[in-house]
Amino acid sequence: MKKENLIGEFERLQKIYGDKNLQSVYGGGLNNTPKLCLVFMNPTSRNIATASDWYGVRYPWLGTKQVWKFLTKCGLFDEKLNSEIQSKKSLEWTEEFCLKVYDEVKNKKLYITNLAKCTQNDARRLPDSVFKAYKDLLLKELYLVKPQAIILFGNQVSSIVLDKNISVSLCRKQSFKLNINDTEFKCFSVYYPVGNGFFNESKAVEDILFIKNMIDE
Repeated sequence: MKKENLIGEFERLQKIYGDKNLQSVYGGGLNNTPKLCLVFMNPTSRNIATASDWYGVRYPWLGTKQVWKFLTKCGLFDEKLNSEIQSKKSLEWTEEFCLKVYDEVKNKKLYITNLAKCTQNDARRLPDSVFKAYKDLLLKELYLVKPQAIILFGNQVSSIVLDKNISVSLCRKQSFKLNINDTEFKCFSVYYPVGNGFFNESKAVEDILFIKNMIDE
């Protein structure tokens, strides 16, 4: 199976769980053994790629600023390109610029995705049942991409993916084993660094720097 084979199922679930006027968002970056896979929650309409008339790539966080600033603080994104992002308005992101951003994601050996690919019109909290509907697809995605380590952002994403009750505050810098088709992946639970979780950004940066250094050793 190739990663593209999952798209049809993502589109089917968008019609069930997402906004009917928006497009779903897929994972993007280095598709073959990246150093880190970053797993966020779900996309919202702030991502310009969710618009019905968008024909470019549909990857996480396009047209937004906060995540790219966060990744730059973690040493996972180019400072000059981040400055360019911070100076742009959302509608100034062209299809070509989106590819430029994700070329840098590849260059940094990252893969960025969401647990749920269903786009919502706002940032309301989704029930566990929606994320669980996507869990098997995420596991297939992770198995195909084969990252060296997986960063799970927030308690909800961590708990669903690892199938245990996770509190990030109690397991910072602790690794968990995730077995997919007899392949073992190393996972870390990290504070959600954007939106309502912005006040925990410094802790998330600290933990990712720790994980990054461990992977680089």
